[in-house]
Amino acid sequence: MYRDDDPYLADLRELCLAFPESSEVEAWGRPTFRAGKKIFAVFSGLDDRPYGLIFKPEPDERLALLDDERIYVPPYFGPGGWLALDFEAAEVDWTEIGELLDGSYRQVALKRMVKALDELG
Repeated sequence: MYRDDDPYLADLRELCLAFPESSEVEAWGRPTFRAGKKIFAVFSGLDDRPYGLIFKPEPDERLALLDDERIYVPPYFGPGGWLALDFEAAEVDWTEIGELLDGSYRQVALKRMVKALDELG
């Protein structure tokens, strides 16, 4: 369902694996990125949106994010509150993606992982 040379994947992988104790695990035919055992990001793709990021938004930002045309509720993950960002809907802003990943990571990571992240600056 994906190839290592897919657009955006190398950059996403670099951002995700920079988080403390993060790892990449293939699941459902897609790369998932985990804080310990818990998923905080998925490189996703649908027929009409082949490249994207599934992430867990911070609760107070979820509604505002849904107003963005690049954001959609992904199948399977959506009922759990997750959202997805379509990489091809506009130019990719990697700083923004880093912020979305940071919020998603902090929601699932253990306290020691968050502390290590905070110590990174």
